[in-house]
Amino acid sequence: MFTPWLVLLLLLVLVSAVAISCGSTGCDLPRNAIHHLLRLQRVIAALAIGALLSLSGALLQLLLRNPLADPYTLGISGGAAVGALLSSFFLPFSVITVGMQFGSMLGAIASILLLFFMARRRLFVPPTIVEAPGIGLILTGVMIAAGFGAIISLLLVLSPDTELRGALFWLMGDLDVDSVSGLVWLVLVLAGGWSLWRAPQLNLLAHGEATAHLLGVSVPRLRLQVLLLASIATAAAVSVAGAIGFIGLVVPHVCRLVLGNDQRRLLPASMLLGAAALVLADLVARTIVAPIQLPVGVVTALIGVPVFLFILSRRT
Repeated sequence: MFTPWLVLLLLLVLVSAVAISCGSTGCDLPRNAIHHLLRLQRVIAALAIGALLSLSGALLQLLLRNPLADPYTLGISGGAAVGALLSSFFLPFSVITVGMQFGSMLGAIASILLLFFMARRRLFVPPTIVEAPGIGLILTGVMIAAGFGAIISLLLVLSPDTELRGALFWLMGDLDVDSVSGLVWLVLVLAGGWSLWRAPQLNLLAHGEATAHLLGVSVPRLRLQVLLLASIATAAAVSVAGAIGFIGLVVPHVCRLVLGNDQRRLLPASMLLGAAALVLADLVARTIVAPIQLPVGVVTALIGVPVFLFILSRRT
């Protein structure tokens, strides 16, 4: 039986094979093992990060009851970028890559704590009083993102010219990493496992907080768990590859249109399609103006912005 899962797996394998075989130097299968190894590292990074961003987007769209929400709505990427830039200022060049990853993780955690503090009443309010925390959380996240955006602009102005290009490239999304930390894959496995385990309760939450409450779900606790999990997944992705936008917005929405809103199908499908989408976007970034390699975040934005506007026009 030709199921959607088989289609997604075949797409993932096909896109990954092409991405390993082709790059800024052309398609050289099977002549250059070094090129293949470097491309394999990028593909491995794209698989993990694409899956994390898509899962985070699907969870946030469920939590906020808004298909236009994505992992960057709540300002997490802005906090991660601030942490990375600050670490690059104070660490020696020999450890700057690891330091930026560690700093971005700390920045993302700081933004999560700030969001929890500012939205704690809305997160824990009984569902019989307020049906959804979406608007309040989105507005809080927008304000946090705006504040971090101002700090990022200030840090870029103060950055030495020798570091400015690298910082800008990272801020636009960069998969040019030597290796992907095992922590990123651990976060993906734990987040994916939790999502599948809690999928029945998430389905109840999708039908409304009041309905889920009446059926025995601890809605405030589940809200907090979903927000925390989505935030950690985003932080793990941003700490490795910088700010890659629109994967978490577009992919879950496409999966929802095709497969419906059953979280048992939607969440794993979002992870598979998100991984394939980011591998494909990175392939385009490496080949469209070869031998120059574009930041992958530029490609996802060029594709994601028209899709976002189209979705927004359909809802207004």
